[in-house]
Amino acid sequence: MIEEKSREQDLTPIIDEGWWESVLAEEGCLTTPNHAHVKDEAKKISINWNQAKELYQQDKIVQLNVTGHNRGGLLVESTDLYGFVPFSHLIEFCQKENAEINFEAYLGKTLNLKIIECTPQDDRVVFSERAAQTESGKRTKLFGSLCEGQVVQGVVTNITDFGAFIDLGGAEGLIHISELSWGRVTHPSQVLKIGNKIEAQVLGLSAERCRVALSLKRLKPNPWLNAETNMTIGSVHAAKISCVLTYGAFAKLYQFEVEGLIHVSEIPHTEGKPLSEVLKENEEVQVKVITLDSKHHRLGLSMRLE
Repeated sequence: MIEEKSREQDLTPIIDEGWWESVLAEEGCLTTPNHAHVKDEAKKISINWNQAKELYQQDKIVQLNVTGHNRGGLLVESTDLYGFVPFSHLIEFCQKENAEINFEAYLGKTLNLKIIECTPQDDRVVFSERAAQTESGKRTKLFGSLCEGQVVQGVVTNITDFGAFIDLGGAEGLIHISELSWGRVTHPSQVLKIGNKIEAQVLGLSAERCRVALSLKRLKPNPWLNAETNMTIGSVHAAKISCVLTYGAFAKLYQFEVEGLIHVSEIPHTEGKPLSEVLKENEEVQVKVITLDSKHHRLGLSMRLE
């Protein structure tokens, strides 16, 4: 039991600022892409940090005018506030999956917003139109009730290449692509769709920056912990082809919901044909385990059963 807990802990990401920065850098638009540029566009308005902190801490709604945009979202300002609204935090983006946002149409408009990040040391204020749809104080109450390991319910509001954002009713949480499934996931849209109502486990919290790290896969037993017992070398399993590539194919074992690679040399009857002519996605096959590296979640399979 102690060994299993230790192995499970080895698989748990360390949710710190370094983790968040590396994750959010993949999208490049959750925080201001170039804040010096924002300052120039906002005519170097002096931020009233006391007001900004109060708005953030009390989770209040504020109205700001749209004065510009860049590749990641909108630039907004008022008399003594300015900042950035990532496009993923616009209501329009949430309503239209894969929407092409017409930023020019926002120029001159006044938006209802909430501050979702307030960091004076970085001279940065990030706003959200979507967060302003909930009443004032909802975020503060939510963070007061959350703790690591807790199971929460939410709705999928946005899907990116690196994960899915979940509305928790006052703040959004992020499920990184690595936390969606114990198996291989090439894109989060394979697992979740915008509008899905789901349960997830809280991995980490940062109330100061309004960040919640979530996991979907940790609500299920980790099949890799007992892989050496359940997927022994030479054992044969029913599987389904999930992806066909030039060098081989990935197949998901039905019983354990994990994927392994069948190298092209382990697929009979290829005879020089393109692999796409030999195997099809969703095709049911029988496979034999030939290599196993449970620590790194790697499984080698073969369709040569004899």
